[in-house]
Amino acid sequence: MAEVREELKYSKDHEWVIVEGKRAKIGISDYAQDSLGDIVFIELPEVGREITANENIGVVESVKAVSDIYIPVSGTVVEVNEALEDSPELINESPYDEGWICIIEMSDSSELEQLLSAKEYDGFTKEEE
Repeated sequence: MAEVREELKYSKDHEWVIVEGKRAKIGISDYAQDSLGDIVFIELPEVGREITANENIGVVESVKAVSDIYIPVSGTVVEVNEALEDSPELINESPYDEGWICIIEMSDSSELEQLLSAKEYDGFTKEEE
C-alpha cells in the first residue's frame, strides 16, 4: 500500500506539494514511484524558469515507462534537487524526503485550493487501481 502523508497536497497527476511561506517543494508520490518501478533517469527543470500550473517541466524514466512531470502550481523554479541527476533512484527510496524534485516560488497560492488533501488523494488512487 502506497504511503500518503497528511501534511501534503496532491495533484491528480500524482505530484505532491508541501508549502513553506511562498515556496512549494514538489515531488512525485509514493503511489507514482511504485507504479513506475525502478527510476533510472530524471530530467529536471532549469532554475529561474517561469512555469504555469499543470505545465510539463520534465520527465521521469523508469525501467517500465517514461512519465511527464506536471507542476501543480505557477511560479519560478528557485531550486532543483541536483542529487537526482546522479541518483534518480532516490525517488524510489525516499519519494517524500530525499527524492523531492524542485522548489517553486509561487505566483498564485490560490492554486493550492485545486489540489487534493491526503484523504482525497488516497481515495483517488484506490479508484485507479
